[in-house]
Amino acid sequence: MESAHAHRKDEHLALAEAEYRRHQPVSSLEQVRLIHQSLPDLKISDVSTAIRNENFNFTTPFYIEAMTGGSIRTGRINQQLAEAAKETGLAMAVGSQSVALKDKDAIESFTIARDTNPDGFIMANIGAGHSAQSAQQVVDMIGANALEVHVNVAQEVVMPEGDENFLWLDNIIEIIQTVSVPVLIKEVGFGMDATTIKKLYENGAEYVNIGGRSGTNFAVIENRRYRDKEFNYDFLYDWGQTTAESLLEAQSLQQKPIIFATGGIQNPLDVLKAQVLGAKAVGVAGHFLHTTLQDGTTGLINEITNWQQQLRKLYALVGARSANDLTKVPYVLSPELQNYKDQRQL
Repeated sequence: MESAHAHRKDEHLALAEAEYRRHQPVSSLEQVRLIHQSLPDLKISDVSTAIRNENFNFTTPFYIEAMTGGSIRTGRINQQLAEAAKETGLAMAVGSQSVALKDKDAIESFTIARDTNPDGFIMANIGAGHSAQSAQQVVDMIGANALEVHVNVAQEVVMPEGDENFLWLDNIIEIIQTVSVPVLIKEVGFGMDATTIKKLYENGAEYVNIGGRSGTNFAVIENRRYRDKEFNYDFLYDWGQTTAESLLEAQSLQQKPIIFATGGIQNPLDVLKAQVLGAKAVGVAGHFLHTTLQDGTTGLINEITNWQQQLRKLYALVGARSANDLTKVPYVLSPELQNYKDQRQL
């Protein structure tokens, strides 16, 4: 019999898909309009969407974001995701490996990703409440190329068995300083403000994923896990900053880490808009999970391949030969998003 922690992973997976089907996500990046260029003055064959960074060299600027692992069922999902990543050359992250530090039976649900894709770029994942020693353990567990350290205060608050100690900064600093691979600090879906991003940067974080609201909502998921509990948190369903708002927060900083983004990415245009607003790379979770569950590994491979081809054409559409040109692409914001920017004095 699997552990209670493993069962929770299965619940997360089922509820994430149920919420996706019930409320088809609308990306906050729909509030951003890119200005059409009638004379882009380039050929599609000239376009490269590759990301060039000393630690994150991606042939494609989007990747399979952390989703799952920890049980037999979620291990099969990680295998499917890894197969798709291998076939398309995408990077991927596994879900939180904390369960595997307590339950040896859960380890295989994560190592299956490396076994399936031995030469791929795979990111390990652990919560900010863990020690640097534990962080190195999860890296070694899957031979990871990088480590995601997730921060998830809102999720923990709603979760009945959630952590109540959020003194995480010292852990983050130690992990960054001691772990053997590059570290990416990632919010799990409630966004980040400029103050948080600046604090992380000042404490050594070179890479930060703003993880904005509008994708998988863990306040909803945790609340639905315990509908009959004493405390109901449905008033927190719209808590946090959206992906678009969080990117504007990051954009306002003169000195900052390299920014990644995730949260509600539904199509290649969302990827492009996130990059225009300053994201180096873009993670996709809910949409790729839904595709996998609905159409299998082959369906996910086809979807990723289509996105890769379409994104190159979208780069050409805005006159960008590479990601370096995207920050020059003009855009306008919706009244609501512009109002947010003005009130926040960004």
